[in-house]
Amino acid sequence: MERTSKDVRSNPIGTFARRVFAVFLLIVAASLCWLGGQLVLLGGSAYYILAGIMVLVSGVALWKGRRSAALIYWVFLAITWMWALWETDGDTWAMTPRVAGPTVIGLLFLIPFLAGRRMSVQQDDEGGVNRHGLRRASIAALLVVSTLVGVAALRTTPVFAQLTVATPTASVSPVSADDWPEWGNDKGGQRFSALKQITPQNVGRLKKVWEFHADYNPAGIRGQFEATPLKIRDSLFLCTPDNDIIAVDAVTGKERWRFRSKPDMTQITFLTCRGVAYYHDTKVAAGQSCADKIIATTIDARLVGLDFNTGQLCPEFGTKGIVDLKKGMGIPAPAYYYVTSAPAIIRDRIVFGGFVPDNQRVGGPSGAIRAFNAHDGSFAWAFDAGKPDMHGEPAEGQSYTKDTPNSWAPISADEQLGLVYLPTGNSTTDWYGGQRRPFDDRISSSVVALDAKTGALRWSFQTTHHDLWDYDVPSQPTLVDFPIGGQRVPALIQPTKRGQLFVLDRRTGKPLMPVEERQVPQTTVPGEKTSPTQPFSVGMPNFAGPNLTEKMMWGLTPIDQAWCRVEFKKSIYQGLMTPVSIEKPTLIYPGYNGGNDWGSIAVDSARDILIGPSLHVAIRTYLMPRKDADKLGVRPMSGVVHGDPGGLGAQAGTPYAVSIKVFLSPLGVPCQQPPWGLLNAIDLKTRKLIWSHPLGSAADSGPLGYRSHLPFTIGTPNAGGALVTKSGLTFIGASQDSVFHAFDTATGTLLWNDKLPAGGNANPMTYAVNGKQYVVIVAGGHALAGSKTGDSIVAYALP
Repeated sequence: MERTSKDVRSNPIGTFARRVFAVFLLIVAASLCWLGGQLVLLGGSAYYILAGIMVLVSGVALWKGRRSAALIYWVFLAITWMWALWETDGDTWAMTPRVAGPTVIGLLFLIPFLAGRRMSVQQDDEGGVNRHGLRRASIAALLVVSTLVGVAALRTTPVFAQLTVATPTASVSPVSADDWPEWGNDKGGQRFSALKQITPQNVGRLKKVWEFHADYNPAGIRGQFEATPLKIRDSLFLCTPDNDIIAVDAVTGKERWRFRSKPDMTQITFLTCRGVAYYHDTKVAAGQSCADKIIATTIDARLVGLDFNTGQLCPEFGTKGIVDLKKGMGIPAPAYYYVTSAPAIIRDRIVFGGFVPDNQRVGGPSGAIRAFNAHDGSFAWAFDAGKPDMHGEPAEGQSYTKDTPNSWAPISADEQLGLVYLPTGNSTTDWYGGQRRPFDDRISSSVVALDAKTGALRWSFQTTHHDLWDYDVPSQPTLVDFPIGGQRVPALIQPTKRGQLFVLDRRTGKPLMPVEERQVPQTTVPGEKTSPTQPFSVGMPNFAGPNLTEKMMWGLTPIDQAWCRVEFKKSIYQGLMTPVSIEKPTLIYPGYNGGNDWGSIAVDSARDILIGPSLHVAIRTYLMPRKDADKLGVRPMSGVVHGDPGGLGAQAGTPYAVSIKVFLSPLGVPCQQPPWGLLNAIDLKTRKLIWSHPLGSAADSGPLGYRSHLPFTIGTPNAGGALVTKSGLTFIGASQDSVFHAFDTATGTLLWNDKLPAGGNANPMTYAVNGKQYVVIVAGGHALAGSKTGDSIVAYALP
């Protein structure tokens, strides 16, 4: 049988393709050698420079058309797989950047005209494949089988063993099961509903029954639609980021009324409204106007009282329905103070703190906490950290103490104890505290309990001493009857950005679970100080995640992963509570969004299970000497809004500005390996983690901001909280992929999900009308979570 042969070198197209492939390999090799060399000099892994050398040799051989090119590359690929399995212990997502790209390149060597000019394609005269083709086919089969076996051997992030949980007991919900009258359903923010029509057995049949568009689209201003509606009787009440207050029919989703607050948005660059409050006014006769009120705040610092039925301003409330909140606050400009979270109403008092922009200037507004009469809007009291024994309004022309720690997050209240609980932030500025006063350090980054009638401080508990990490307490304190020693103790659980969960006696502020002061790294910044120790909640699981290591650095390819490893080694990082440095980048982990953020936790009080999402994304920051900041023209409110990658904060009035960036690879993905977002469950009886799962798929995330459309669960950055029901369900959006989820609370099993029109980055709620249960979530997206933006409120029910 006569054989014929056709050499690839006689094919100019094949030669051109081979040389393009060779050039590509040489570019990859040069990148790996350059980054790998830096990494070795920094004391990091030698793999990347060795990989670069092997790819370089393969590329040179391929350019010359030698058969050894493929063999050299396949040896490199085999070594890469073994190294990756060893370094990652087989974690799926940790393996991906190490092996995915190199494996694809390895498969390209199976294409005959890319394999080298001395490798020929031969057939006999009857078209049969000769031994060279069979050999090539065998190599291809071996590569494919090896890859499949390797993938099958990989594991995802471990799921913790499930523990036995208590059988549901009688409902302990302090509110009507059919309504959702508070931001967290009850004044203690449990986000627990006694409704049980929707169950783990039938939740798979859940369907969207209506969608309402809030018509929110302000030009040129970023906003985050984080609202959780209230439901009272047959209406929902919510606010848009630009402070329209809307009433919606709870059954049909049709608008009933809308109050347009028309705020002055001069200098305002960021909009948020998380919710409104409801008040039943016993001083007004039933059936009269404003016997029931909707209380709301605005981004231009106003408090408004609206008639529940019509949305009209209540004339007896403040001045024709409006109270000016700027009085006495020492606000240097409109953008420096407004209220973003729903007020708490306790014992006929409307209580709230306020938002103060981070990292801008010394001499900003006061962080004073204030209360107003819920009937007529008259001033009731104030808590001023600089003058804690004075609870009245400042004299004309005076102000509360400026720059005191503020309270921007949702707050809680205990009617029986007559206490209101507020999480506090920092005294400005966040990243340098040399100018802070003793009374600032006393209550910053704490949870404080104030007397609801007088504003007197009853107790405070500090979660971070002399906070230099923007670790203000962002989460609503959650009030529970905590099981301990065979009894139920009135408790407060405080989530933190640090991922620590502090459990306190809400009567006294004393820890119910052990808290340990541990030594932490100390600052070297002139003029600064650091606390020698920080509090750690050792009696509870935490959501901080393990300390970062070089092996945990990630990327989409070996090249950007090597870049992340180099930048990790160049950064200052000493584990938890590493203080920021001057000019040299410092890694802060958890970052300024947590751990836990404003979505807080939910507690299934029938089963004693705590549900909490957590975020695991590091940031990279450094202090910039004032002279350098001045040269760049950095001024208060001139940099990027806090939270955006690459933001510059002026910190005017201190020796340093601050640079803050999310630690991202050149392709725009986090430099640390996933999962970046988790959903966690803790048994409050045993204080053990029941389960922990990645939350969110890679579908709506990807390199350079492009969507990958990959449906694989990865655990995306998240913003928002959960809802739990007596039937044993946990509902949550929060993830980057704009998906609404329902999990089995006891086991963590995903039972149902649905694609939302935008990111579900708000806390969901549930209610019933005429015996039919609905679940509602705002789908408005979130800039920090990277999810799609929109203006929808979506309701689900069983058919």
